[in-house]
Amino acid sequence: MAETSPRPFRRWRTTLLGAAVALAGCSVAMPKLEPPIPAQWQHALAAQAAAPTDLHGWWHAFDDPALNALVDEALAHNLDVAQAVERVLAARVMQRHSGAPYLPYLKINTDQVIDPDASASYLVAGFDASWEFGLFGRAQGTRREAQSQLDAGMADLQAARVTLVAEVVRNWIELRTAQQQETLLQQINDLRSHQLDLLKIRQHLQLAPAGTVDQAAAAVAQAQAALAAPRQAINEATQRLAVLVGQNHPDPAWLQAGPQPQLGAWQLPGTPVDLLRTRPEIARAEADVLRAAGELGVAHADRFPQIGLDASMVWATDLNNNRKHTVDNGLVSVGPMFNMPLFDWGLRKANEHAKSHELRAAVLAYRQAVLQGVSEVETALGTLQQQQQREQHNLEAWQALQRVDDTLQTRVRLKLESPLALADGKLAADQAAIELADARASHSLAYVALFKALGGAPLPADEAPGAKSGKSAEATH
Repeated sequence: MAETSPRPFRRWRTTLLGAAVALAGCSVAMPKLEPPIPAQWQHALAAQAAAPTDLHGWWHAFDDPALNALVDEALAHNLDVAQAVERVLAARVMQRHSGAPYLPYLKINTDQVIDPDASASYLVAGFDASWEFGLFGRAQGTRREAQSQLDAGMADLQAARVTLVAEVVRNWIELRTAQQQETLLQQINDLRSHQLDLLKIRQHLQLAPAGTVDQAAAAVAQAQAALAAPRQAINEATQRLAVLVGQNHPDPAWLQAGPQPQLGAWQLPGTPVDLLRTRPEIARAEADVLRAAGELGVAHADRFPQIGLDASMVWATDLNNNRKHTVDNGLVSVGPMFNMPLFDWGLRKANEHAKSHELRAAVLAYRQAVLQGVSEVETALGTLQQQQQREQHNLEAWQALQRVDDTLQTRVRLKLESPLALADGKLAADQAAIELADARASHSLAYVALFKALGGAPLPADEAPGAKSGKSAEATH
């Protein structure tokens, strides 16, 4: 027999591959997001003598080693972050295999068939193979959907880290502030008790007007009642910190009073456009756009035929034990696969139309996320300015009352004032110290809110500088 020339087959294969490449280009293009972001911040603070603050370590501006260690512990053991990590790992596994549906598929099977007349039985073995090319944008849409799941998981992970760090710092500030206020309120309680003792002596000497002792006793009771608020705040803050670091009880070291965190020199990093790279809510909205584009791509491809190759081979043998010889039969078939939508084509077209609207909605949601992020940062900047001024004014008031107290101490030593006047001056200074602690805490919490709005938090290991990112190039600007 003469050998068949392979040239016709090569021409057919070349034609088929060329048509596949042309059809594969019929896909849905990613929309341009064009985020509505201003060129600069409206409430930009005056630059301080410091380098721009690192978004991935902004809490170091408090220069509190205990706080730094607590943040590291929370990042390592927080259960919300651990859940987000597992979801990212799951999405990454699926993203790596997103092209699997468009690879050749092989199925091997065996079966035993019994002849209805019960005179023979057959062993049937064979395989079925299929290969869908993923044309008309189907494969690209599937890849986009898988990539969007990974991008969304990464955004959710970073959002969990941003929230965690902000909550740890916030609760630590509230804990230390409550401890300082408890100390000051205890001093006020002791001064009120001392005043009551002095007034009782004066009343015994008939030097105090009627009702003065009762007023002092009421002041002592009020001072004792005021201690309940900071003690409750201490308990609540320690319990929240325990949950944040993945513990079932607070660390006893937290209950030991320490200095209130004070904000050091810092400088606002970057410009509004940097929000696109740091704020996880914007990254999540961007992933939703990619997902909607992928779904639209698949819906668009559903309107067209599914094209590929099918192959099968079936082999059968007679297992009749009454015969010495068996009969073998084999059948091989190879051909194109062509699934064409007919009667449900209108439904498929309607589905594509609906997915196009969902894509537009996702783009609008992305723009809304950008506007929301800019608004939160601007609000935080405005609040930070006001709280900074409030702390400065309270500091000036406390310093002035400290000078008054020093003057009264000198006059009491010179017998020019009574000890009761000294107690009044000390009470005023302690009350001013409580208000200063509250203003300082509000200033620090406004700083925390600002960097939470900016998306400040440590990056996951695979997103750190120098690591290869898994984010799709289609989803970047």
